Amino acid sequence: MANPKEKTPMCLVNELARFNRIQPQYKLLNERGPAHAKMFTVQLTLGEQTWEAEGSSIKKAQHAAASKALNETTLPKPTPRPPKNNVNNNPGSITPTVELNGLAMKRGEPAIYRPLDPKPIPNYRANYNFRGMYNQRYHCPVPKIFYVQLTVGNSEFFGEGKTRQAARHNAAMKALQALQNEPIPEKLPQNGETGKESEEDKDANKSEISVVFEIALKRNIPVTFEVIKESGPPHMKSFVTRVTVGEFTAEGEGNSKKLSKKRAAMAVLQELKKLPPLPVIEKPKLYFKKRPKTILKTGPEYGQGMNPISRLAQIQQAKKEKEPEYVLLSERGMPRRREFVMQV
Repeated sequence: MANPKEKTPMCLVNELARFNRIQPQYKLLNERGPAHAKMFTVQLTLGEQTWEAEGSSIKKAQHAAASKALNETTLPKPTPRPPKNNVNNNPGSITPTVELNGLAMKRGEPAIYRPLDPKPIPNYRANYNFRGMYNQRYHCPVPKIFYVQLTVGNSEFFGEGKTRQAARHNAAMKALQALQNEPIPEKLPQNGETGKESEEDKDANKSEISVVFEIALKRNIPVTFEVIKESGPPHMKSFVTRVTVGEFTAEGEGNSKKLSKKRAAMAVLQELKKLPPLPVIEKPKLYFKKRPKTILKTGPEYGQGMNPISRLAQIQQAKKEKEPEYVLLSERGMPRRREFVMQV
């Protein structure tokens, strides 16, 4: 088939037979031709009607017979199903949750999702037979609905859906409709301090965790991060991390340990900004003598006390010349008192 999502004639015949509560039957009637060019004749029986078709394979012959049956049958056909409505109606295949995350980052307000327990729905359709046992035949199960709470800054939104992800998308769509037209909140300088602008510019490229450690190091106070809570199913874990910086503590929640640690650092930074500024200490400028770019390894003062063989090889390397070559000229004397004559 050209389109893999398009249904084959045999599949459509099966749907037609299922709709009319009958069973389609395929029967091989004939097989002719040489082994390399076989032709097969297949008969399709659908209720009281029959159709025959040929093909170069049994499967092709079955599809041809099914196509004939679909065009010529008098059986009532099922109504075609409407196409599924995609949850994602955004252009460029951007889901509402992804679009909301981008908006939340611009606003500086993280989007936090919390699963909610569904409300119990009483089932009035349950029937009990004369023995008091549960009768499954007349029981219509109520589809499960998931609920999610979304927090963006000081705003809360609730979403519902057939799946947890659908509920998150539903909540994100509501948040987008409410927050898209609102102006992005400006971060005002605290206590009227304008001298911190340069420091904030420097810290813009640093993570919140690094900034917390730098502040603690400058003020000589201890820092500890600890995961105090872990909840939720394996595919949607939720972590709560507590950070302690001296006397200050804060907590952060996220769907990963890294994210919860970052949010805890963001929360404690708001508290650390309230600390009085440190006194500025001017450091004396240190002057260093410039070293020569290359050390003259060939000078007589360099390499004092070095092995003469190594020193000679070093001098030759500094001059970019060949290393010394040693040749044994002669040896004499008793085995325990040997003497050697070498030439370099």
